[in-house]
Parts: sequence; structure tokens; C-alpha cells
Amino acid sequence: MSTNRRADRRRFFQTGAAAAVGWSFGVPSVHGNGVSPAVVHDGTYIEPSRPVPIMDEADVVVCGGGPAGVAAALAAARAGARTRLFEAHGCLGGIWTSGLLTYILDSGNKPGIMREILTTLQAREKDARRAPSMYDPEAVKLLLEQMCEEAGVEWQFHTQCAAAVRDQTNRLALIVTESKSGREAVAGKIFIDCTGEGDLAHQAGCGWDYGRPETGDAQPMSFVVLLTGIHLDEIRPYVSSMPGDTWAGPKDALAKLIKESSGFGPSYSKPSLFPIRETLFCLMANHEYELQGFDARDVTRASVQGRAELHRMIDGLRGLGGPWKDIRICASPERIGVRESRRIHGRYTISSDDIQHGARFDDAVCRCAFPVDVHSTTADRGKGIEAAPVRAKPFDIPYRSLVAKEVDGLMMAGRCISGDFYAHSAYRVTGNAVAMGQAAGWAAAAATRDGKLPHEIDWSELAKTAPWYEDD
Repeated sequence: MSTNRRADRRRFFQTGAAAAVGWSFGVPSVHGNGVSPAVVHDGTYIEPSRPVPIMDEADVVVCGGGPAGVAAALAAARAGARTRLFEAHGCLGGIWTSGLLTYILDSGNKPGIMREILTTLQAREKDARRAPSMYDPEAVKLLLEQMCEEAGVEWQFHTQCAAAVRDQTNRLALIVTESKSGREAVAGKIFIDCTGEGDLAHQAGCGWDYGRPETGDAQPMSFVVLLTGIHLDEIRPYVSSMPGDTWAGPKDALAKLIKESSGFGPSYSKPSLFPIRETLFCLMANHEYELQGFDARDVTRASVQGRAELHRMIDGLRGLGGPWKDIRICASPERIGVRESRRIHGRYTISSDDIQHGARFDDAVCRCAFPVDVHSTTADRGKGIEAAPVRAKPFDIPYRSLVAKEVDGLMMAGRCISGDFYAHSAYRVTGNAVAMGQAAGWAAAAATRDGKLPHEIDWSELAKTAPWYEDD
């Protein structure tokens, strides 16, 4: 529905005769054998109360099956906790798989699950000519399902977290899911928000920050596609991240070629063409500015605009003939890539000062070695990577930043943890997300076993019991 149509409908309910007196209509009951009254008043639908069955309970409930969520579920299940994992799309892996960007950054110093994933992928893909850190999304889907199956994780696709319920002690007690099966509740002892957008924590009532504190501007989304019909050896000067290449050279060459062939410059001025196999590539050449990843209307608009731009781009390249004559988009993502969304308030907020000084913490869950990486928050800032006023040294991510400040029994892992704008731009990549998820899952399992809440866990001691523990 367009903005104008939404406004017209709102005015109808607010100013029409029905709004003047209020009105009601019948809503079928859960079992279809009765009617509950419902009311629309002053442009608002008052949803009637209805029973929602508690379909299951678990020790640890994880919302979001991306890199952080899979790692959290694996760590919790391997520690002996009964673990439920809910994912909104049709596969595990998040941005790696439903987002088609299996470009795994800041992973080299991450022991445990991250190392296990990379070792297995490298063994299975040993004959593929690919960019380092780049893997086949389909191979990752299969591997993550196999790992979760072996660990005893119980997971469910096509399921959103629709609501969160706290008990009288301010502890998160259950979530309400929405799926083809309807609305169902799941009770848990400890919950972990790995949704990326911080959806669960937001629904539970946690505070959060977004974008630059002075303006609210946030990093753009990117629509990524998979390409076929081209060969690595024939387009080598335009291919990014191969050994021996400069960072900017292939990107600048590709941007120039896109502009010459399509008549427009890409919305991301440093487009990247990553080889997955000799004839399979991932193209990241799109920025969608000033749209919010937690607003469904904005995400829809970004996806439509991104897909249209990428098709115009590829049509232009195909028109060049030669090595480009058969280029085709063979897959576009289920979900657009979101760099920045809600940063949930935790018991410690990683600051720009922390990352500039390479902060060390007794309760560190991992060490972030990625630099400050801010993609232009608006198109007039250059459409590339902004020069940031801070530079990061390798810094620790403390356990406290994974523990919700305002709701007990709730943790976060991935890019929705507690940090400021510039800290987030360094820790948001998926190598760190896996390490955070792993720590959150291990701590959640220990909390359920010992009858504690996450903020009562001494991570500096618990970490020594983890199978991946390495004393640095």
C-alpha cells in the first residue's frame, strides 16, 4: 500500500462516522466456534484477548538463525541444554545464506565453532577457485543444518518472534511466535536475541540506540546477487579479494565498467565481484540509503530498488558482449543485507574510546580485529566507505555487552549487542557474531544448569570450562 493510501485509510478511521462513535465486529475464536468482540476506535484496532497455547518449553530459546544464532544454539545444546531455535526464513545462516553473502570476515582468531565451520568448508570446497573468506551459500546451508542436527538443536523455519512476555520479577518468561501454524507460545529459562535487528529485546521492552547519536543516520542496506555466465580467467581485472590484489583496484575498474555499460554509476561506489567458483560469483554493488532495517516498508522498498538496480547493471554488462555476453543473475536474496539496526542496551556499552585504545576486559568473549568500517550513511557522503574520526586497535568484546540491561534472563549476540555507532561498525562482521553467539549459548546453558540469570554468571571463570578456551 502506498503512503497516500495508508494516510487516506487512517483519515477514514479518524474522521469518518465510524470513528465518531467507535465500532465493533466479530472475530472468530481460536477454535472457530465462537465470536469475540473487537473494536476500532480513533484509527486504532483494539485486538481482542485470545488464548495462545504454550506449545513447548526449553532451557534456552534462540531467536534468529544467522551466524550468531546458530553458534548460540550449538553451544547451548552441546553443553547439555534443551535448545529451541527459531528462524524467519527457510534456511540457517542468515546473511551468509538467505542473504547470499558468505563472506566471512574477522574469523581467523576465533576458536571453537567459527574454526570448525571454516575447517569443514575448506575441506569440502578445497578444489574451488574462490576468494579467501568467500564460500558457497548452499554449502553453508547444508553444513549448518548438519551441525545443528548432530548437536540436538530443535529448530523451526518460517517463524517470527511476535511478542515477548516478562513475569512479575522482570524476567523474560516466554515468547509468542507467528507462523503458518498460527500464534504459539514457547516458554524458556534463558532467551538469546540473535535477530540482528534486536526484535526480541525490543518486544521485551529493552531500550536501544540507532545510528549516529547526533543525527540518527545509519549505514545503508545492500542487495547482493549471485551471477553466472562469466569465467574467472576472462574477467580477472574486475574480481575482488584475490591474493595479490589491491583493495581498490578491481572495485574501481568494475565501477567504471558498470557506468560505461549501463549509463549510471552504482549506488555503492566500490562494487565487489567475489568469485565463489570459476563460473559462480557474488556481486555487492548496491547501497540503499536512509532506510531502516527494522521497518518492513523500508525493507520492502530497499529490496525492490536493489533488485531493479542490479538487473539494470547486469543487462548493461551483458550488452558489452565478449566475456560478458552470457552473464546472468542466477539468484537474489530472500533478505536484503542490513548493516545497522537496533543496538540493545546492555550491562556494558562498548565505546569509541574502548576501540581506539584496544580495550581489554576480564570478561572478554572474543577479540575484534576488524577496523572501523562505516559505509556512507547518506548518498551525499560519497557512496563508499567514510573516513571515520576514530581508528580501532584490536579490542575485546566483553560478556556484559551481551547481557540485557533492562530485562532479566535475556542475552544478545551479533550486531544487536550493546555498543556505540563506531564500535558497532567494527564488531558487526560475522566472524565476531559467531564468537558472540558461542559465548552467549555457553553462558545460557550454564545459567539454566546452575539456576542463575545471565548477569549472575562469572564469565571470566566459565570461559575456562569451554572446549574452545585459549588463554591469550
